[in-house]
Amino acid sequence: MRIARLEVIWLKVPLVTPFRTSFGTAHDKDTFLVRLETTDGTVGWAECAAELDPLYSAEWLDGCEQVLRRELVPRLLALGDQLTAGRVATALEPVTGNYMAKHVIETAVLDAELKEAGWSFGHHLGAVKERVPAGVSVGIMDSIPELLDHVERYLDQGYLRIKLKIEPGWDVAAVRAVRERFGDEILLQVDANAAYTLADAAQLARLDPFDLLLIEQPLPTDDIRGHARLATLISTPVCLDESIESARDAATAIALDACRVINIKPARVGGYLEARRIHDIAVANGIPVWCGGMLETGVGRAPNVALAALPGFVLPGDTSASDRYFRQDITAPFVLDQGHVAVPTGPGIGVDVLPDALAEVTISRSDVDVTG
Repeated sequence: MRIARLEVIWLKVPLVTPFRTSFGTAHDKDTFLVRLETTDGTVGWAECAAELDPLYSAEWLDGCEQVLRRELVPRLLALGDQLTAGRVATALEPVTGNYMAKHVIETAVLDAELKEAGWSFGHHLGAVKERVPAGVSVGIMDSIPELLDHVERYLDQGYLRIKLKIEPGWDVAAVRAVRERFGDEILLQVDANAAYTLADAAQLARLDPFDLLLIEQPLPTDDIRGHARLATLISTPVCLDESIESARDAATAIALDACRVINIKPARVGGYLEARRIHDIAVANGIPVWCGGMLETGVGRAPNVALAALPGFVLPGDTSASDRYFRQDITAPFVLDQGHVAVPTGPGIGVDVLPDALAEVTISRSDVDVTG
């Protein structure tokens, strides 16, 4: 494969409702797409999952675009017609970190490669399911009644798992209210987005009576030892998210008993090939995994759903239907069917970008120099 053209397309997609986490409140999905065209005319698409500001991670959208243009693309162009998705990680290894930028370019290459081969992401990654169970992430609200209204609506729509965003001051009372209103039978978990410290262990232990599936990333990203200690102080299973940026990180966390569950976000770990390695390590150690999300459009959601169809993904992921976030997606929408979403079966990511829908939310388009 050889790259003939590479385009960066910036989008601002309005959210159906504002989405609040411990990092802040989003009213739109700001992102950029990479459109990669090969010399054979095959087009690969990918979506950058970074956010506008470096709050969730050290990466942010402007930075991702700059490192993509200055560092990543020239290294791939140096491969000439020997470019394959499997060679991307090795070619980009000299660039430290920048996993979300690496993810978006590797995914675009993989999409084009699989389209040329006529294979889907699910087929390539090893999917064993035709559809995957869908959970929904519920942001921090202004009041408990507002939270309960949102949870009720999502349960009525058929979502199989509810995830509540929490932070100090919005944790035990919110969880208690949901349990009291909807009962013990619903699958319920919480996500702290690293908002606590080990000093908050007693407060987090107050969540134990509510029979949660897990508590996701309660402590800072770099505090693996703290998570291992916390796991001995609470009975709720600790799940790591931001702390896991590679298969090596996953192996370390498992060896230190720092987690009993892992959330795999392909963008956070540099792409779907590394995500599959993390899955394999977790399965080998008896650790369940699930697929996280970053409010992706259909371009990013499609390969996530394919990844979630691998055998080790035994918990519902953040693979919500498109209308959870957007009134109009830029691909055919993902639809909830009895609590599940279908795994795309078409070549590559398996969905097509809708030109009119894309144009409606496009802020700018610009080419990346691929002349070498």
